[in-house]
Amino acid sequence: MIEVINHGVYLLNGSEISTESQSISADEARENTITYGIMRAHDVDGSKGKKMRIHFDALASHDITYVGIIQTARASGLEKFPIPYAMTNCHNSLCAVGGTINEDDHVFGLSAAKKYGGTYVPANQAVIHQYVREEMAKCGNMILGSDSHTRYGSLGNMGVGEGGGELVKQLLKNTWDVNAPEVVLVWLEGSPKKGIGPHDVAISLVKATFESGAVKNKVLEFAGPGVKNLPIDFRNGIDVMTTETTCLSSIWITDDEVKRYYETHKRPQDYRELKPGKVAYYDMMIRVDLSSQEAMIALPFHPSNAYTIHELQANPVEIMKKIEDEAKKQFGDKVDVHLVDKVRNGKVYADQGIIAGCSGGMYDNLAEAASIMKGKTIGNDYFTMSAYPQSMPVYMATTRNGITEELIESGVVIKPAFCGPCFGAGDVPANNGLSIRHTTRNFPNREGSKPGQGQLSLVCLMDARSIAATAANGGAITAATDVDYTNNHKPYEFDANIYQRRLYYGFGKEDSSVALKYGPNIKDWPTMYPMQENMLVELAAVIHDPVTTTDELIPSGETSSYRSNPLKLSEFALSRRVPEYVGISKRIQQEDLERRDGKCPAHVLEALKKVGATPENTSFGSCVYANRPGDGSAREQAASCQKVLGGDANICIEYATKRYRSNCINWGIVPFTLDKDAKFDYEPGDMVFVPGLRKAILEGKEEINAKVITKHGVSDIHLNFQNLTADERQILADGCLMNYYKNLNK
Repeated sequence: MIEVINHGVYLLNGSEISTESQSISADEARENTITYGIMRAHDVDGSKGKKMRIHFDALASHDITYVGIIQTARASGLEKFPIPYAMTNCHNSLCAVGGTINEDDHVFGLSAAKKYGGTYVPANQAVIHQYVREEMAKCGNMILGSDSHTRYGSLGNMGVGEGGGELVKQLLKNTWDVNAPEVVLVWLEGSPKKGIGPHDVAISLVKATFESGAVKNKVLEFAGPGVKNLPIDFRNGIDVMTTETTCLSSIWITDDEVKRYYETHKRPQDYRELKPGKVAYYDMMIRVDLSSQEAMIALPFHPSNAYTIHELQANPVEIMKKIEDEAKKQFGDKVDVHLVDKVRNGKVYADQGIIAGCSGGMYDNLAEAASIMKGKTIGNDYFTMSAYPQSMPVYMATTRNGITEELIESGVVIKPAFCGPCFGAGDVPANNGLSIRHTTRNFPNREGSKPGQGQLSLVCLMDARSIAATAANGGAITAATDVDYTNNHKPYEFDANIYQRRLYYGFGKEDSSVALKYGPNIKDWPTMYPMQENMLVELAAVIHDPVTTTDELIPSGETSSYRSNPLKLSEFALSRRVPEYVGISKRIQQEDLERRDGKCPAHVLEALKKVGATPENTSFGSCVYANRPGDGSAREQAASCQKVLGGDANICIEYATKRYRSNCINWGIVPFTLDKDAKFDYEPGDMVFVPGLRKAILEGKEEINAKVITKHGVSDIHLNFQNLTADERQILADGCLMNYYKNLNK
């Protein structure tokens, strides 16, 4: 189905792939990719250098992130939104958790849109990415979103997901700084057979690329004869899942299908043809044969943990036992997993089906699912099913065209646009329940999992078509390619009336006299101190898992209600992975305050004496070690919570994503890395002393020798802090992004 080609290729005239040298160099030919055409046009330096400083055309956030972004920007001198900024309310739409605080955030968002000139999308009107597709994407543009699945490449618009700090920079007319990326040609051939959907292709793509890190921080550029065989929803469904490969962004060639999309959405002027130049160079290539694509299932606990459904059907006990063993390895005796029990008479039975969010709740997915389930029923046993159209216009179209009716008649519950099922704020399955979902992720500590309390959500990813086939087959996992159905529903027609009647469109209409409306849970950021000459950190958490996700660094679900309250939210940091972390960090933070007050605790003073340092010019903070932290969400709180608790540094082998590393920098957490072959066998409570760090950072150095202080004595350690821009170095020295802007405005 998918072939990964780990060497450079040339694409000639958009149709011929060659490995032969051409008349221009690889670097010159890379400039002829769609990727470089768009990124260079947004690079304020106007050069063709190895660094890019990007100004985006528009911004988008949802109600888990926009309060913190606006609070940070306001504290840094924000006067008005300089570019279109949409604030959707699709994550904290449920307003029962925490009393009034979710709706308080929504009211704050509307007041901010009026004060600074933004677009406000009320709760349940649209999930963030569907709204951007419908009303903001434009061919050749770039959009920055505070959500990791910010991907609109299939519409000719490069989308990048980052933490809130990067949006703050754009609001203050600063830049997104990035190394000129490598570009990967994703070459599509053939046509998918009936019953295959976008999630099948996407899961296969993630499986082929994630573990090796082959496309990490690179841009995926989709082209090839197979593109024309994919409807726009199919393309969107693949595109949004490119985030799970850990790529930087994505872009596709555009054609008449994309042109029709913009015409359907009453924006024909936003279409233009995008294609590579006559000779374009790509650093690697992925060949996708759509014709041979099989129906897929991604088993817990990652979208890359994938099998064909037929493979699962052929060997269900062994595969399910493997997942049980993995759960035991990750969580020990905290959970008691019984997946093999899901196998009955040789078939694997699911307990729940969900079609939702930016990847699942598309019109075509719902139409296909309804066609498969028409005249059938999910039954009245344990199996349940919900579907969430991803916007009100999609909901209206499914209603007008009989799709909603067919789903409801089969027993499916239809719910409004909401992202909750993706992160555990809606349709959480029962403990040990097996949920099959057309959503984006199935990480551990997500979708309601609380392993420390013995609760584990067992989520598999599948395409909506196969979920419907499974539901129609009594919950027995079934590939949609194995059922016969006909989809006679009308093509999607976009009706923007509900947006025009309900949304607040404020760009260019800012009113400084409007007062921001604060609820009792919306709090300012606490004081954050600038970096001192030397740094001493204590290891508050040491995690040796291959990958640590942002859901483990700061859990999703019920914590979402506290994203506007830094102190309250920080209480949840690492709570489902290292429960003792918060208490340890608070103790370290208090000891640093005592040090600053001239009353340095004895054990800190003793550690400093061992390395010949004094407390007057040496900060004391907490530190997290993890092999590869930050996979998954763009949520900046994975870093800000560490900072609020006194975190000064992270140490790792590598950062799983650029966005998490950027979040650490913007919150003044030094992103140390070790050499690839280094071993880190230290324990919580051990300390790391970094002499002369502030000077080294400001002088542009990229590595430093440090000391580890343990109960066994003092030893050497070598730390790297490479690829920092001049601004990022100053941000670290100032203590965080807010301090940096305050100092600029003095």
